[in-house]
Amino acid sequence: MHRIRQCTLCAQDLPLPPKPILQVDSNAKILIAAQAPGLLAHDAGRPFDDPSGDRLRRWLGVSPQQFYDPTLFALLPMGFCYPGTRVGGDLPPRPECAPKWRQEVLEYLEQIELTLIIGQYAQAYHLPNGKKTLTERVQNWRNHLPQQLPLPHPSGRNNRWLAKNLWFEKEVVPALQHRVQEVLMGCA
Repeated sequence: MHRIRQCTLCAQDLPLPPKPILQVDSNAKILIAAQAPGLLAHDAGRPFDDPSGDRLRRWLGVSPQQFYDPTLFALLPMGFCYPGTRVGGDLPPRPECAPKWRQEVLEYLEQIELTLIIGQYAQAYHLPNGKKTLTERVQNWRNHLPQQLPLPHPSGRNNRWLAKNLWFEKEVVPALQHRVQEVLMGCA
């Protein structure tokens, strides 16, 4: 993973110097496949170290200590560096990152029992033949358990989606918390 942290593949296309951010350990049990670090995560040097991470940890029913334990959770974005912003949010993950590194890291993560697939970019990669929209993929969450679970991004930018899709917090979040606890109890 040292090579990834030294990567400068897309440096010329980033708004800030490259700072690959991920959390991996070969013993991790839960993989969080996400999009790309936001500015706050870039500044902190730690994935989901922002309000979206707080929401995600609430959805998972875990403490920050559990979440940032690399033997429990692998945090693997589609793009490792902050891509910059555009009107309405962050830019998509840089397209060079996943083809260069993703398969190598996924092979390293041999103990994964549950993959949480957050946001449209991660879902397009991990569920390429699935439903067409994020809402359709998340609505079909039961078809993916116990190994995978597609989720919306926990960003505040998705508050409208969450308000429109109340079934997510009523149905999906409790099932997610139950499955996470099942996996973590097996780690004890």
